Amino acid sequence: MAGSRDERTTLQKRADELKVDHSGPHAAAWLHDLAPYDPVSSLVKIWDRPTQRALKLDWNESTIPPSPRVYQAIVSFLSHSNHLNWYPELGSRSLADTLSDYVSLSPEQILVTNGSDDALELICKTYLAPGDRVLVPVPTYTHFLVYVQARDAKVVPYLPDDIFDPDFAGLHEALQEPTKLVYLVNPNNPTGVTYTAEGVAELLASFPETLFVLDEAYYEFYGESTVELVSHYPNVVVTRTFSKCFGIAGLRMGYLCAAEPIQTELKKLFNPKSVNRLGQIAATACLSDLPYYEEYVREVSAAKEVLKEAMGRRGMELISTPANFVLLRVPAPQEFCSLLEAEGVYVRDRSTLPRLENFIRISVPNMTQTYDLITRLDRVLDRLG
Repeated sequence: MAGSRDERTTLQKRADELKVDHSGPHAAAWLHDLAPYDPVSSLVKIWDRPTQRALKLDWNESTIPPSPRVYQAIVSFLSHSNHLNWYPELGSRSLADTLSDYVSLSPEQILVTNGSDDALELICKTYLAPGDRVLVPVPTYTHFLVYVQARDAKVVPYLPDDIFDPDFAGLHEALQEPTKLVYLVNPNNPTGVTYTAEGVAELLASFPETLFVLDEAYYEFYGESTVELVSHYPNVVVTRTFSKCFGIAGLRMGYLCAAEPIQTELKKLFNPKSVNRLGQIAATACLSDLPYYEEYVREVSAAKEVLKEAMGRRGMELISTPANFVLLRVPAPQEFCSLLEAEGVYVRDRSTLPRLENFIRISVPNMTQTYDLITRLDRVLDRLG
């Protein structure tokens, strides 16, 4: 369908004659110094080693396939008049109805998005203006910071004395200066810090002009939530994802929960056809088989204890979290991660983050994979002497 070589040559000559400026349009001025989010994915390395049994433990994804019902639902859809030539169900209303039972909110308080990253970006596009102050306890999930900076808003990092403590008192003090938005990951990535509903409610009541965003990507592993606050406070949004526990990260499914006035504002910029049809089907199937995922959560919880005990016997400091990852203090993190990659284990070096010197983050797999992980860790430790 592309033009012929002669046509392309003619167009190039014409552009040269017109002295076309090939630098193109300039982006918004405030994006000039914005660094893109660096995902540091291990996928290419894994694909380059097809015979090696990889343990992909760097992005906190599920280490097992999603429920068999997910595949059954997708195959059933594709086997019949699947209408992939049509746009998906607008607004994913059927999925929102199903999620209503799962989160104990009305469908009108739920907005299904193209992954929870899409939800976070939508919130920033809707509520942030140039110069707005956004308070973010650090270290935390850094992709959100890009969304803030893309609005020319000001990221105000809050570094508590103890990064493993929620420090509600410190947050309260930091909010004395007018603040448009506060971002709290609950449990936090990578520290595992949690924020109780009672503590968050006090902040909501004390700062009614501030929007609080609670990122609950790891809710299924933690088991506690602030989502009930949505029905009582007009200044809170809770985001969640199907990419972690539910195991469909490749289909990009997420959602947010908020009071109807916030939903009204968000929908002004929301693209109702942005969530793909297969993702809608898969997410609905996930919610139809909760026992499958509850068993996986139990296994990850047990595996965390096994891993912590094993590392303790080897004299290594391991910090467990309520999520599906742990922090492990290691000598020479870059070298350690490189040696792990040679063993087919991919983890995340977090040693450059504030007060996490020498720590790597490891997604916790199921029990069988955990024993395999310990064996490979031992080989690395032996090489390091």
